Amino acid sequence: MIKATILTDGDVMSLNMYRNKLLNAILFFSQKNLFCNKTKLLKLLYHLDFIHFKQTGYPSIGLTYYTYDKGPVPVRFWKEIQHGVVPSDFKGKFEMEGTEDAKEYIFKALTNPDLSYFTPREQGILNMLVTKYYDKTATQISEETHLPRQPWHTTKITKGMNRQIDYLLCIDEDSEISWDEAKDNLSEFYGVVKNFRLVATKPAEQTDATGRSNNKLA
Repeated sequence: MIKATILTDGDVMSLNMYRNKLLNAILFFSQKNLFCNKTKLLKLLYHLDFIHFKQTGYPSIGLTYYTYDKGPVPVRFWKEIQHGVVPSDFKGKFEMEGTEDAKEYIFKALTNPDLSYFTPREQGILNMLVTKYYDKTATQISEETHLPRQPWHTTKITKGMNRQIDYLLCIDEDSEISWDEAKDNLSEFYGVVKNFRLVATKPAEQTDATGRSNNKLA
């Protein structure tokens, strides 16, 4: 007799490629950056996702970002770490150390990142980001994300604060693919993530940054 194997939510998350990419991006950025606090980490994740999308039409991790005062924030992941508690499936991989003023948390890797989860293109983006922002503060990085015509700025002036930032807003004349190709690829990505339960963040009530129900994934 063949016994059925029942996977718990924890098992599903451990097998989730995008959850593992999120973990290993955290490990990489925390190892390779000075002062990798929570705010800086969220900005680096944003750049990884949006730069990869601009080149291919697919996000790298696929987090859903919203317009907050200090820049793009992946709200569901932010809620996982906002109080300095390491998610249960990430325990033993990194720690979060509170700053003296108790306003931030510094990420410190306890293990080395496994870069096999990333394509050569993604690894190139990861290395470019640590080279560019190694000793930069979150505030300095914000100067770039807040520029006119950037996705955060465009969303802020057209929809307001606490609104989802559309990946398609980063497609422009410098992109490697067309807007239509990017739209099709993004639709395919969301379909795969939804059908195979590959959301990068832990299961939670699917609400937007203001608490209203929506169908966003990560």
